Amino acid sequence: MRRVDHNRHSSHIAVMLICGSAVMATTPANAAGCIFEPQGEGRVAAVIDARSFRLDDGREVRLAGIVSAASDKTKTAGAAALSSIVTGRDVTLHGDDDAPDRYGRQSAFVFLPGSETPVQSELLRRGEALVSTEMADKDCAAELAAAEAEARRAKRGTWADPAAIKNAESPGDILAGIGRFTVVEGRVLSVRQAGATTYLNFGRNWTRDFAVTISRRMIPAFEAAGLSPKSFENRRIRVRGYVEARGGPRIDVLRVGQIEVLGGN
Repeated sequence: MRRVDHNRHSSHIAVMLICGSAVMATTPANAAGCIFEPQGEGRVAAVIDARSFRLDDGREVRLAGIVSAASDKTKTAGAAALSSIVTGRDVTLHGDDDAPDRYGRQSAFVFLPGSETPVQSELLRRGEALVSTEMADKDCAAELAAAEAEARRAKRGTWADPAAIKNAESPGDILAGIGRFTVVEGRVLSVRQAGATTYLNFGRNWTRDFAVTISRRMIPAFEAAGLSPKSFENRRIRVRGYVEARGGPRIDVLRVGQIEVLGGN
């Protein structure tokens, strides 16, 4: 993505990658980390769902960098929150390009007049969205993570539900959300490699318990962040992604930022 603001120090990126909790505590809530190139503007005519809306010229916009919470109740609340923020308002769209996706929607970071933070950050602060795994830009990912952490600490929105974060020691609970975007916390019991895949195991029964999978092609990205999958052994981590069933529940790591090292051992 081409950026408007490059004024970030590389050490800030390193902190984010090595310890997600640190960036959540130190990133200012008003950091303009998601201001990419302008990609159009318009007035919001109607909200379609918790992550998308229609402009008065007919264009559909999908909010980049976030996902909706899983339950129908939280999705409804998310749509209501988005509507309260943008309906009838003029907005500016920012991103790397304005090409529509296969459903004809333009993916963008959305800004209200005079605001330096995107609508996404406001939804995250309200607890009406989760940070997705798609954001490659480190500064923008840090801003979104800080907004989500604020809501999580305050138990707002989806975070008011104790089940919003799944326990890695309860694989059946995680499997109930198969195909859904899920946040899981737990201690990595062991790290094992099988062929081209590294497994972060949270239990001793590999065919039943929860595990995180990291493909060989992801290893250079971890090394660039000063990490190795083995470094997660015996550490408490928070991981996010879509749950798959391969024996036990699995989350495949496609970006280093999907894993946050939590405080303590």
